Amino acid sequence: MNSMNPKVDALLNKPSWQEERKALRAIALDCQLTEEVKWGKLCYTFQKNNVAMIYGLKEYCALGFFKGALLNDPDGVLVKPGEHSQAMRQIRFTEAGEISEMETSLKAYIHEAIEIEKTGLKVDFKEKHELEIPEELQEKLNRDPSFKTSFEALTLGRQRGYILHFSGAKQSRTRASRIEKCISRILDGKGLHDR
Repeated sequence: MNSMNPKVDALLNKPSWQEERKALRAIALDCQLTEEVKWGKLCYTFQKNNVAMIYGLKEYCALGFFKGALLNDPDGVLVKPGEHSQAMRQIRFTEAGEISEMETSLKAYIHEAIEIEKTGLKVDFKEKHELEIPEELQEKLNRDPSFKTSFEALTLGRQRGYILHFSGAKQSRTRASRIEKCISRILDGKGLHDR
């Protein structure tokens, strides 16, 4: 299973989850998806639209679906990768044997994800205004017009990421501290996790 892309080879040769990555890759390629490397992970597209990705974490290897929230889940295996995930769903594996046992089901999930792309279905995201802006952030926005302009110029996803990050702190002073630490990133137009 040689590839011509050195970035793909590097990911497949990582010591953790090597067998699992290769097994999932073979399934994705068998479903006629195009293989790329995005965000340091194996990414599979259909007509340049992201469909799925393969990645390893500490406890498991996952096959993630970008619009997984729209997929039927007859096997009950799709899970949200995080508490605030709206679209992404993943199937987790701890050994390669699980993948071979599920190969037929995995192909069905992938084919359904491809059909979602073909039809142009979109995930109904909660809008930024549906999130509760923490009091500390609202005060900063009210006091500092340049900060407000920069924050509002961010994409909705980046705004949402900051709001969730700030709101995640239980204490007011921690929320205020998080905001202060992020001011320069916001003024530079960067998201919370942008480099």
